Amino acid sequence: MCGNNMCGENIHGMRHFLTKEEKVEILKEYKKNLETEAKAVGERISAIEGNN
Repeated sequence: MCGNNMCGENIHGMRHFLTKEEKVEILKEYKKNLETEAKAVGERISAIEGNN
């Protein structure tokens, strides 16, 4: 999950590993974003099908 800032380098080039709490917070935010995106996709499908 390094693509979601789960590990990597900070702005000073030093290795930074996230705490369990930080990982949970990042994953919760990621889940929220996915749910928002899924809702938008569902709305778009309805609009295309004419079930507005």
